[in-house]
Amino acid sequence: MAEIHHQIGILGKAEAIYHALTTDEGLSTWWTSETTGAGGVGSVIQFRFNGDGPDFEVTELQPNQLVRWKHSGRMPEDWMGTEITFRLVDKANQVMVRFTHSNWQFPSDFMAHCSTKWAVFLLSLKEAIETGKGRPFPRDIHIDHNE
Repeated sequence: MAEIHHQIGILGKAEAIYHALTTDEGLSTWWTSETTGAGGVGSVIQFRFNGDGPDFEVTELQPNQLVRWKHSGRMPEDWMGTEITFRLVDKANQVMVRFTHSNWQFPSDFMAHCSTKWAVFLLSLKEAIETGKGRPFPRDIHIDHNE
């Protein structure tokens, strides 16, 4: 199995980052403005990009420390069975967000594209927390993807 890993330091409180990862309002400030369904464990979040996109079931929440989702939709096919984890680690002057997108069946060009896009969206999360304004889809940095 293959994994994507990223880590980013954010000047802010773990509570604010956790809110941005666990509510429709928060998620729509940094990933996609079309987000619905965020809630507690067992809820299914629908992320839409021009009307299509992935669904994730919330599988674990540890307030201000951990958020875990499991892909529960049909799109994109390469994401079937994958999990996304956000670990929040308080440091002296920032919160480290340790991101993992795990359980990919194999490395691919699409996985490489997704790794780059996750970096873009994690920087958007950083901007949303630090400045109050992220760059969610469709205002994100666009990167062409050819399979």
